[in-house]
Amino acid sequence: MAFTRATGKHRGPSRMARRSVGFAGAATLATTGVIGTLASPALAADTEPRSAEDTGLTKVITEDSLVDRLNAQAAAQEREAFEAAAKAKAQAEAERKAEARAKEIRAEKERAAREAERRRLASFQLPVAGTYVSTGYQTGGSLWSSGSHSGIDFHAAYGSSVVSVGSGTVVEAGWGGAYGNNIVIRMNDGTFTQYGHLASVGVHVGQTVEPGQRIGVSGSTGNSTGPHLHFEARSTAEYGSDINPVAYLRARGVDV
Repeated sequence: MAFTRATGKHRGPSRMARRSVGFAGAATLATTGVIGTLASPALAADTEPRSAEDTGLTKVITEDSLVDRLNAQAAAQEREAFEAAAKAKAQAEAERKAEARAKEIRAEKERAAREAERRRLASFQLPVAGTYVSTGYQTGGSLWSSGSHSGIDFHAAYGSSVVSVGSGTVVEAGWGGAYGNNIVIRMNDGTFTQYGHLASVGVHVGQTVEPGQRIGVSGSTGNSTGPHLHFEARSTAEYGSDINPVAYLRARGVDV
């Protein structure tokens, strides 16, 4: 009986066939990524991640970090410079406002001082401090050549200071006959005031005087019965143009 060789699917693969199949399978697994778990130690070591130094990443990271720090420093410096400039500007503005306010205050004080001086120069006062009227205006009697008193007499002890009742210019200073030593002042408002029976005269013609400025000393010269101050208010510098001295002073704010 003759024997036949077995063929077909029941025949086992040869050694070469098995090796070929092994290589083909490895290639397939490598393609799918499975081979990484089965690779040889040499192959596995070759596939391990390399260090940052090996790849050059350290240098890149270091440079990036330095750039970030420099940018941060530049931004901080810029912010500081901006804040310093803003602070300097605010300080300069504050100083400007303070100087402007100080200038306004000085101007206000100067205006107030000028106004106070203007009011002072325009003011009137009694010719003798703490005095009172001892003889009234137009009092009649033989003591006066005209038959009546052309002014008023203020009580004044001998040597009392006599002052100008307001601002004006001296138009007469010296002996005045029955008035004795006398002074006539043209006031700034155009009226005239006269001061008689003085012991001495302390001003001269043409001199300007202010309210309260001393012009002489009270006495009893001329037609007088004792120390006192004869005071007249006039519309001109001449005798006979007298006006009521009490009304004159009261109209100018003086308490008589």
